[in-house]
Amino acid sequence: MKEKLEAVEAVLKKYDQEQLLANYEKLSEEQKERLLDEILTIDFNQISKLYANRNMKQVYSESEIKPIPYVEKDKMSKEEKEKYDELGIKTIKAGKLAVVTMAGGQGTRLGHNGPKGTFDIGLESHKSIFEILCDTLKSANEKYGVVIPWYIMTSKENNKDTVNFFEKNKYFGYPKGYIQFFKQGELPMVGEDGKVLLDEEGMIKLAADGHGGVFSSMLKDGIIYDMKARGIEWVFIGAVDNVLVKMVDPTLIGLAESKGVLAAGKSVVKAGPHEKVGVYCKRNGKPSVIEYSEISKEMVEEKDENGQLKYGESQTNCNLFNMQAIERVSEKHLPYHSAHKKATYMNAKGEIIKGTEPNAYKFEAFFFDAFDSLDDMAIMRVKREEEFAPVKNAEGVDSPETARKLYQDFWKTK
Repeated sequence: MKEKLEAVEAVLKKYDQEQLLANYEKLSEEQKERLLDEILTIDFNQISKLYANRNMKQVYSESEIKPIPYVEKDKMSKEEKEKYDELGIKTIKAGKLAVVTMAGGQGTRLGHNGPKGTFDIGLESHKSIFEILCDTLKSANEKYGVVIPWYIMTSKENNKDTVNFFEKNKYFGYPKGYIQFFKQGELPMVGEDGKVLLDEEGMIKLAADGHGGVFSSMLKDGIIYDMKARGIEWVFIGAVDNVLVKMVDPTLIGLAESKGVLAAGKSVVKAGPHEKVGVYCKRNGKPSVIEYSEISKEMVEEKDENGQLKYGESQTNCNLFNMQAIERVSEKHLPYHSAHKKATYMNAKGEIIKGTEPNAYKFEAFFFDAFDSLDDMAIMRVKREEEFAPVKNAEGVDSPETARKLYQDFWKTK
């Protein structure tokens, strides 16, 4: 251990991160070993660059950005829809579709102590979000005569609780061999002075690396290998918090196959010009998503010849990827975006500092940055009231109350 400690001290001196060993002597032998191992896995050069660029925002000019073409599901001709559905149903029935649910988050913003997927949105049945999603998949299995493999991305923070929840609920009747859990990656959090932080136990303070980490995590945890072994060709990737998500959609699959593209996404029209959502677009000729914080007021309000918002296709975290695209993206590093967050950490004196306002940076990759590696993708506009009921905030917009109403209204009409 002495040699390892010396190696760590040399690395920390080089990158001016010696504070990480300030409380070293107070740790147990096991903790000392763990801390040294954690430090040796950190790419401090990468962390330094991310910190240096923490306030950089991508600036888009008019010349780079163009609206993305889309197909409106509701306005497809009968022949068109039948053609897409026939292609998609054939793929589903052949067992070539898998589903990935990104469920690494906690329900903290909802006042829920546990993984967000375990949250009860207040239905009379008291079904959790996970059970609601599971019901959707079970209905699709019954309809198409298959069992769709379901891969759930957890985080280090919530993996144990998520797996226990499924086991306790007997996997909600889903065949256990068709559900696999895998963990998203993590990166150290950094203080406002650029120093890597320690958590309350004196270990490196890590935070999940964003939903863009789904691709590299699928590669690292053998999920891509498992999919290929099962003969999967298309993968729907969605977020856990949309209780109306339609994960098995033959129309979307057929649209992608018909257009010969490796990815497709679902959009809903923006509720208004200033709704705080990312929108699909073409950037330098490639499919992309532009964040609401990075688009000019003029572009936000610009309308087309039909009086519709020129940039009105909200990105809903509902995307379909061909295995070729997933393999390609999993081997490249998506860019990281910084987020200024409140953090509780241990300082160099061994004191626990509880942030009451943003005091640290976490770095996240966004999965829509993967679109940049594609030549094109298909966008299908769907109705918000039929497919998009996110649960993000404790009250107000995108809250359990709004999601519950959308969910109940949708099923009343069925």
